Order: sequence, then structure tokens, then C-alpha cells
Amino acid sequence: MCWTHECDEPHDRTVNITSASFSPTNRVGITLLTALAPAVWGTTYVVTTELLPPGHPLFAALMRALPAGLLAIALTRRLPRGAWWWKSAVLGTLNIGAFFPLLFISAERLPGGVAATLAALQPIIVTFLVIVLLGERLSGWRLAWGLVGVVGIAMVVLGPGAGLDAVGVAAGLVGAVSMALGVVLTKRWGRPQGVGAMSLAGWQLAAGGIVLLVPTLALEGVPTAIDGPAVAGYLWLALVGGLLTYSIWFSGIRRLPVTATALLGLLSPLVAAALGAFVVGETLAPIQLAGFALALVAMVAGQLTPGKRG
Repeated sequence: MCWTHECDEPHDRTVNITSASFSPTNRVGITLLTALAPAVWGTTYVVTTELLPPGHPLFAALMRALPAGLLAIALTRRLPRGAWWWKSAVLGTLNIGAFFPLLFISAERLPGGVAATLAALQPIIVTFLVIVLLGERLSGWRLAWGLVGVVGIAMVVLGPGAGLDAVGVAAGLVGAVSMALGVVLTKRWGRPQGVGAMSLAGWQLAAGGIVLLVPTLALEGVPTAIDGPAVAGYLWLALVGGLLTYSIWFSGIRRLPVTATALLGLLSPLVAAALGAFVVGETLAPIQLAGFALALVAMVAGQLTPGKRG
């Protein structure tokens, strides 16, 4: 067991869902696998509205993060070592502990379309952060497609009556910056040698859950009634929307260009809109379908790297 810093094994004993028979061997396969994470995150809205007790978004975020993180640590039998204690705390706060509450504040104070459009700004923010934190050149190609993606998402989710609220807009923007910074720092710091993606995901989920614990109990508390569908919803958010997807996501960030990976996040609002149509019975107008196609084109084009001219 690797519960302490005294254990220094050359190979990770992680139940690594991203490296065995599960792992594709080419970039297209890796990209498709990584895209599963934001696609699954797109189910959060319908799961929350259809299965979970209303009025407890922070509790839902807590249940998505902390149990999954503790389970990952128990399965992998690894704790952070040295600097990875504070790095895990920083990444867990940026990717989960701060991002989730800001996302919920934005969603509560703004129409859902405005909140989704602000979240779609994340790939653009990543494009600029990599210049400062990773020393990369500005990718005009991916910046352009990031802007196209934002336009596409806006066409899908913005309605004619979309209003603005200063606090909601600020929360949406800060949330996008928080997640973007977390993604770039995840790329910059990588992960310790011999540590698998599930271990890294578990550290961050646990840290994010601890950050959420006090605000959740202080502001919301535990729902008075949790029925069978709610239990199923919490299990989905924790095991699939938390442990599985974050393990896949962090593995993808490590192996793919970070700006291209960030563009995969456009799948979340698209999947949410599609589920709204097929599950809830919402109707997609022609302009929404056009925006849907535009966002998909932007996401796919952003995975390409234009060849250098002679």
C-alpha cells in the first residue's frame, strides 16, 4: 500500500481506466475518448432537474466530488507526496471547489443560455493562458475556432429574452477563468512519475469536495428527502460524472494539446441542449440547429493543426 511517502514503487497500481485495454493508441482515438468527459458533463443539467431534490445545487456538487475522490484514493492506495499536497489543493479548488459554486451562481442568476455561453469562453481563455504559463505561441487557428464555437453555442442556447445580471455575469466569467487556469496548470504540472490519472483525479476531487463541504453545510444543508431516483442521480454524478470522466479528462490533457482539449468542452452545452430536446421535449429551432452544427465544426477544426508553409 502507498498511504505514506515511504512507498516509492516504479509502477502505479492504479485501476487505470485510461491506460489498459481502454486506451486508444492514436491521437484520434485519444481525442474521442477525452471527448467523453465533457459529453457526460452535459448530462448534469437533466440529471439535476429530473432526478435530484430541488434547491440543493451545492450539495449535488459536493456529492459529485468528495465521495468520488475518496473512492479513487481508496482504490489506488496513493496519497500526494511533497509539493503535490498543495498542487492538488490548488487544482482541486480551481477545477472543482471554486468552479462548481461559480457555475451554479451563474446558472441561478442568468438564463441558462447566457451561463452556457460564458462557460464556452473557456477555450479562448486557455489560448491566452498557455502563452503565459506554458510559453507557447498564440494559436490564431484555435483562437478563431474558439470564437466560432462561442457563436455557435450562443445560437443554440440564447433566447430572445436573455437578460444580464452583473453578479451572474461575473460569476460566469470567473468560473470560466477558474476552469481554464486549472486545465492549463494541470498541463504544466503533469503528474508525479508512476501516478495514474485516477490518482490525480481522486486527489483533486477530494480537495474540491473539502472546499465545498463547509459552504454546502452552512448554506444548504442536506436535503430532507432523498428518494431512489435521487440516489441514482448522485451515483451517476459521482461515479460517472466525477471519477470516470475526470480520470479520462486529466489523462487527455496530459497527452493532447491543451488548447485543442479545451475546445472539447463545447460538447457539454451541446449535449445538454440535445438531451433537453430528446428527454424533456424541448424544441430546437432552425437557428439552434445551425448553431449546433457550427459549434461541432469549430470543435473538430480546433483539433487540427495547420501545416507549416514552406
